[in-house]
Amino acid sequence: MKKWFLMGMGLLFLTPSLSAQFNERPILNKENEDKKLLNWGYFLGFNQYDFKFDYIDNAQDILVSKSLGFNVGLIGELRLNEFLDLRLEPGLHYTSRELGFPGFDEEREAIREVKSTYINFPLLLKASTRRLGNWKPFVIGGGSMTLNLGSNEDSLDDNSAGTFRMTKWVYNYELGFGIDFYLEYFKFSPSIRGVFAINDELIRDNDPNSPWTSNVAAMRTRGIFINFTFE
Repeated sequence: MKKWFLMGMGLLFLTPSLSAQFNERPILNKENEDKKLLNWGYFLGFNQYDFKFDYIDNAQDILVSKSLGFNVGLIGELRLNEFLDLRLEPGLHYTSRELGFPGFDEEREAIREVKSTYINFPLLLKASTRRLGNWKPFVIGGGSMTLNLGSNEDSLDDNSAGTFRMTKWVYNYELGFGIDFYLEYFKFSPSIRGVFAINDELIRDNDPNSPWTSNVAAMRTRGIFINFTFE
């Protein structure tokens, strides 16, 4: 998580073309951009998803191997006042994780690859400072509903047949921060955000004594996004 935080900070401040926006007396770009009632845009970005496991009894942890995924989506923003905006950011998030279950000798039983294609529906409140020349910091947070297209929830097979199952719907809260840069032709906003699932996503195996799921009290997604927004 520290690595992603430092990477996000670097992306916010080290882009040479953006550093000029911090001049004391810049020529103001897009002066009326924030006065419109509705704003539209899109975002591209990266993600890294993880799982947080809670256990019934003390035992070896289930290991999670993470990978880099990508995000793409649309933005609709409603201006509430000078400092607050309400945002809807429907997006497609693709990621892959590999779970390593303890207690197995054979790799085909111990390893489960979890590929997920998420359709995310976040409703967020964006709180900004007063505009400072051609840039403006902000914090953002809210709730989201996520549809997991690769959940296998309806599958009759379980881990005994090599199928790892999760719920289709995930409910999350999201928190992040970023900076709006007002360029000549558009507003560019790099940001970093954490996402944290609220509900238990694991569907237990048919066998109540399953070596894969019987000791898991809860499994919840958590992840981090680095997004680049264009409005």
